[in-house]
Amino acid sequence: MKVLITGSAGGIGSAVAKLFVEKGHSVTGIDVKPFSIEGDYRHIVADVTNPASLPDLDAVEVLVSCAGVQNSCGKKDDIDVNLKGTVNVVEKYAFNKAIKSVLIIASASAHTGAEFPLYSASKGGLLSYTRNVAARLARQGATCNSISPGGVRTALNKPVMDNPKLWKKIMDVTPLKKWAEPEEIAQWCYFLTVVNKSCSGEDIIIDNGETHLNSCFVWPEV
Repeated sequence: MKVLITGSAGGIGSAVAKLFVEKGHSVTGIDVKPFSIEGDYRHIVADVTNPASLPDLDAVEVLVSCAGVQNSCGKKDDIDVNLKGTVNVVEKYAFNKAIKSVLIIASASAHTGAEFPLYSASKGGLLSYTRNVAARLARQGATCNSISPGGVRTALNKPVMDNPKLWKKIMDVTPLKKWAEPEEIAQWCYFLTVVNKSCSGEDIIIDNGETHLNSCFVWPEV
């Protein structure tokens, strides 16, 4: 299948891209940074916050929106990238006759609010937007879901992963005493977009039990 993945140059996005290529799919990645992997992969440098930079692509069958930032200190804030950027991508590529599934990466903080204000707001907005897209895509038999990871072992989270005191505090309130690897999240992405045919408009929380069993946000003091 023809697969489009945004945010494919790192973190969850790169793990998703690698898995789809390994599974034999034709993958296009979009990111503001360059990236390459072996196999049927094409990379395009573009900015999801700028619709004019997004390339025209034919017959996208699977769309996974991974592009995102956390507590961004740059010119574009979390809402610009995480929420508006996702809307830009989905509206441009999802509504074509070939589409089979869309997956949006939200966050456990969309449910708890236990994180940076703009980040939580951006991810919370994605839950509502997922249901909006799911209702529209259902008319042509396609699915749209979101997943809400909790802690994932990516470079974005190094400020707490590399701090023994903060890491212990996190593990003390995490029921399964671990964080997910990006490759595990990629497996969820693959299942919900390729294997799944009946679940749509849903959000799946993948956070080692923290949200419903013991929610607590830990980050270095500023």
